[in-house]
Amino acid sequence: MNTRKNLGRIALPLALAAGLAACAPSFKADVSRFASTLPAPQGQTFAVVAEDPKLAGGLEFALYADMVEAEMAKLGYSEASPETANLLVRFDYGVDNGRERVRTTGNGFNDPFYRGFGRFGGFGFRRSYAFGFYDPFLAGPEVRSYTVYTSDIDLKIDSASTGERLFEGKAQAVSRTNRLQQIVPNLVDAMFTDFPGNSGETLRITIKSDEKIVKRTD
Repeated sequence: MNTRKNLGRIALPLALAAGLAACAPSFKADVSRFASTLPAPQGQTFAVVAEDPKLAGGLEFALYADMVEAEMAKLGYSEASPETANLLVRFDYGVDNGRERVRTTGNGFNDPFYRGFGRFGGFGFRRSYAFGFYDPFLAGPEVRSYTVYTSDIDLKIDSASTGERLFEGKAQAVSRTNRLQQIVPNLVDAMFTDFPGNSGETLRITIKSDEKIVKRTD
């Protein structure tokens, strides 16, 4: 048995896996938050409700509401019913119909047939197309179009007793997919990064599989 060959067979998949992990796509969201007198967690209870009545009672809304509830619980608040909760967390989400973007790659000029003044003297061959051959290197830049979608979530927290608005936040992202099942969990994660944040500040939050990068933007 060739040990070196077997080690190579093992190392190649590991190297490919490492490369794929290093190139794993990241999710970027812009998060804006405004807070007034949101109370620190000291026994307060909360309930997540749909900002849009059309979403109330839906299974999809319930899935995303569970994510928001889990984040609120991590902060130290306790879940309760909307009738008894101290805080009402109003939650909404959505994605637009998309818009086309155009990407141009390459400069359209790469001529390996050009030799200039060759070592044997003379002018050499300028381009193969001069002799009637197809020259793919004369083609212009490659133009591709694709669709991007803008998705967002809105989070508002009100005092149940007074109706006072205590917190407002929006997380927005542009991506190649309009599948909310993939997008909303990341937007919720971004919203609750360094929550509640500094009022009036906008953050660019990058979420990778093993880390979060927070960048403040003006």
